[in-house]
Parts: sequence; C-alpha cells; structure tokens
Amino acid sequence: MNIISRKHYIDKIEHWLGKQQIIVLIGQRRVGKSFILKDFINRHKADDSSNIIYVNKEKSLFDHVRTYSDLNGYIDSCFLKDKHNYILIDEVQEISEWEKTVRSYRTEENTDIIITGSNSKMLSGELSTLIGGRYQEILVQSLTYNEFLQFHNLEDTDDSLWAYLNFGGLPGLVQTGIDDEDLISEYLNGVFNTIMLKDIIERHSIRNITFLNNLIRFFADTVGKLSSISNICGYLKGQGQDVSTKTVSAYLDYFSEAYLISPVHRFDIHGKKILESNDKLYFGDIGLRNIIAGGERNSDIEKIIENAVYLHLVNLGYKVSEGQLRAGEVDFICTKTNDRRYVQVAYIINTEETAVREFGRLRNINDNYPKYVISMTPLVKRSDYEGIIHIGLREFLRNGL
Repeated sequence: MNIISRKHYIDKIEHWLGKQQIIVLIGQRRVGKSFILKDFINRHKADDSSNIIYVNKEKSLFDHVRTYSDLNGYIDSCFLKDKHNYILIDEVQEISEWEKTVRSYRTEENTDIIITGSNSKMLSGELSTLIGGRYQEILVQSLTYNEFLQFHNLEDTDDSLWAYLNFGGLPGLVQTGIDDEDLISEYLNGVFNTIMLKDIIERHSIRNITFLNNLIRFFADTVGKLSSISNICGYLKGQGQDVSTKTVSAYLDYFSEAYLISPVHRFDIHGKKILESNDKLYFGDIGLRNIIAGGERNSDIEKIIENAVYLHLVNLGYKVSEGQLRAGEVDFICTKTNDRRYVQVAYIINTEETAVREFGRLRNINDNYPKYVISMTPLVKRSDYEGIIHIGLREFLRNGL
C-alpha cells in the first residue's frame, strides 16, 4: 500500500531521535498513528545501521504479547547490539505494565523508542513517574484540510471544502473514497463503534450503554456551546433521564480520554485565570461528530465551522481556550510562547448588525495582540476591519493565521 507521508509528524519524530526521550504518538483511534509508524519504518529500513523492532497490538500476530514480560522477550529476541535499534510499539496500552519495558530499554545505547496510544491517561500519574518523565508527546489529529486534498487528490474547490466539513479527515476514507455516502457512513459508524467499545465501554466496564450513547449525541448537538455538568444533568432530567452529576462527569472524562471529544476551558481575560467550569466541547474529527449527530449539515453548519477552526488552531500548535469578557465571550484565545491571538468564528457576515456583533467583542479587548474573525462569507478576502483581520475559512485552513 502506498503511504502518503504526513511530514508535520515525521519532522517532529525526527527532531527527538537520539535524545533519550520516549516518543509518544497520542490521539484517537484511526487518525493514522499506525501509518506514521509505517512511514517511519520505510524511511529507516534501508539504512544498514538500523534495526527496527515493530509490535502492533492491533494485529493477531502479536496476540501473545500481553504483558511487559512477553514484550521484553520479543524485543530481546530482535535486539541487535551492533546496530541502532528503533523499538516501535503500536497501541501500547493493550500491554499490561508496558511502562516497565519502556523504562528499561530507554537506557540502552543507540536505542530510540516510539509508542502510540489511544488513551490520554496512559502516561498520567504513576506511569509518568515510572518512565521518569523522559518522554515527548505528539498529538496526532485527523487530516487537516490541506492533507485531505492531498490524500484524496482534490483541487481546492467549494465541493472539496464541503466534503471535508461533511465527511471529516479520517485517513481511512481514502479506502472508501468520498463519492459513496453510504460507504462513508458505514466506515464512520464502524470507527465510532470501535472507539466506544474498546476505549470506553470495555475499558471502564460501562453497563448503561443507552445513556452513554444519548450523552455523546447530546454533546454532538451542542458543539461549541458552554456546558456545565449541572446544566447537562438538568437537561437530561427534562428528557426523562435521571442521572447524577458524578456519572455525567465520569462519562465526559471517558470521552475525553479516548480523544473523541476535547473540552476547552474558559479563560477570564480580565482576571487572567482559567475557569474550570462551563467548558466548550469539540470533536476530534468532524466526520464522527456529524455521523453521531445525524441530520443534514445545512442546519448546523456554524457548529461544524467552529469545530474545524478549533482543530486547525490546535494543529498549528496553539493552546486554545475560550475567552470570557465582561461584555460577552470570544470563541478562542490561542497562545504559544510569548504569543497570543484572539479568534472569533462566524458563518456569514452580510449585515452591519452581524459585523458589529462579531467584530465588536474583539474590539472590547484592550491589548495589542492580533485579533481575527474567520467566516465563510462569500468572496471574502483577507482584510482589515478597524484593526481586526477578517479571513475566509478556506484561506485559514490552507494558510493558517
């Protein structure tokens, strides 16, 4: 199979090689972590000084590797002292006490370790302590719009953008194509069901499957809206589902751990502090969000646009928060080292009233950091509106801020 390289991630991996850091590719299932490993293998296997040891826990060939002891035995049988060993372990969380193996081999000379996982808690707490904090996480996301065009061999057109916003960016869509919506629906439903079963239901021994499904559909329908646990419980009780705040909070954590959704905290711009309640929620892939929500995209296009902007801001390397102002909210505060940017997202700005609302919130922020409005307003070109930059969604997805 021809592997399309995702240079963004390969460059990050190559940067950390030889620095005694465990390289950890994290992210939702089916976003392409395995293919990034295969791409890495293809780039290094021709080097006579390299020895690649690859364990893929999604393959039956490695069913016998269940514990760290099994993993040690397999690696020992393949390890070559006279070469540079690259130890690659795919879906490492499926191996009991895997961190003991990783900690041991990290100290070997001429050895690099790259692991992947589909659970955000696999390196938390005591596990992080066991491997000594010597690791670098790389978040692998579903395809960006530019990657979507490359993978599907498309030109940048309205139809291509609509396909991306409708079907999302899971790399596996290359196999189904994007012409048959029934096949796409089957594939996306299959991915969703696998995530729910393996990463949530089985992992956490969930029994109330009906409520679990209802809750994720609620989140799909309220993308980008401020959500407190108590308000969610109140809504669900109104629908005849009497559940505790503890249960809703736990299930929300499970969805987040599996990278199915991503909570975005509020940031009080004036108080300069993070508010730990009333998060916004976004999905790790637009296509999965759409298949869960059901219905037609015309009715919720604003939610999809906001989700797409959020995902791309994260891909650009920003830490993203939701901004809380005295006069209202700003969709996103984006920060890097010594850099901050404010981003407001709108669908169409075609009246003065809409312009005042969307640009006005940014004008109320009294600092000199760059401010942007991103919209799908037809024929919009990058322009300056009273010091605020207006960018079309397509330009943003192609070229960033």
